[in-house]
Amino acid sequence: MSTTRFRPSRRFRPALAALAMVVAVAGCSSTGGRRAEEARAKAAAAGGRAVTTPRWKVAMVTHAGAGDAFWDGVRKGAEQAAAKDNITFLYSNDAQTQNQVQLVQAAIDQKVDGLLVTLAKGDAMADVLGKAKAAGIPVITINSGQEYSAKFGALTHIGQDETTAGQAAGTELANRGRKNVLCVIHEQGNVGQEQRCSGAQAGSGLAGGAFQVVYVDGVNMPDARAAISAKLQADPAIDTVLTLSGPMAATGLQAVQDAHRAIELDTFDLGPQVVAGLKSGSVGFAVDQQPYLQGYEGVDLLWLHRSNLDMLGGGKPVATGPQILTKDNADALAEYVARGTR
Repeated sequence: MSTTRFRPSRRFRPALAALAMVVAVAGCSSTGGRRAEEARAKAAAAGGRAVTTPRWKVAMVTHAGAGDAFWDGVRKGAEQAAAKDNITFLYSNDAQTQNQVQLVQAAIDQKVDGLLVTLAKGDAMADVLGKAKAAGIPVITINSGQEYSAKFGALTHIGQDETTAGQAAGTELANRGRKNVLCVIHEQGNVGQEQRCSGAQAGSGLAGGAFQVVYVDGVNMPDARAAISAKLQADPAIDTVLTLSGPMAATGLQAVQDAHRAIELDTFDLGPQVVAGLKSGSVGFAVDQQPYLQGYEGVDLLWLHRSNLDMLGGGKPVATGPQILTKDNADALAEYVARGTR
């Protein structure tokens, strides 16, 4: 019996090469997250992609981001999904709401194929998102502003319900026997942070002076530390400080050390210092909302909607949290936090 070797024509060789790249990526994905990530990076560096759809353009505009490990994770997830989905990804952020509005308008002017946006101060974004809808640009909201998402015409919201997350934190505080809590809001007017604190109070069952809120400047960490320290000195009954971000947790720990008494520090969101604190016991627990997943799923859902009219959630928000993490989880988390995916 003779054997004939198949020799693809030159016309089909590029397609077969692309298919081989996709198969290689798919094969690696079954061996674990790290090898899958490395395979995606190699494919992107080689100009490969995992899909055959046109090169669409997606913009993400957030209310925070510069130098923040949390937002680095959001961005990393979005960039990796964009590489997989053959998408040109545009990222911008500004803490000033009016500047964020202008960045969204700039994305509309560029005629992007999809838009991801946070709604920390939701009402201010209504008009510009109305313009996006009028221009036929699909919008998905992420991270903050879930209550505004459908009202502003977004396809869905990806993140965690902040009241639910706060209640989960409050339940954990109660389970740990905490009696007098100071909740630290570091961005006045941020509705999500207000919901976290109010949810935590409801979940903990603490009333009156047993649950206090302090407003600090999240941009000026020395001032924030001083404000927290002043509250701890003024009220020796406080046995717990609850912060609302990884960077603020580090500042809260400094204020706890200044107090020179036994005070537990708990927080929302992860970061290298938070995981180190969980391991050492200086942080009691953290409420994780998986920022990498918010960015990744945001881009991927826009691609799925554009390519196949798919949408997760059945019209309801897609939850990425909350998840309560403690010392028991710290060793397993450390690898993923170090590489920026948790």
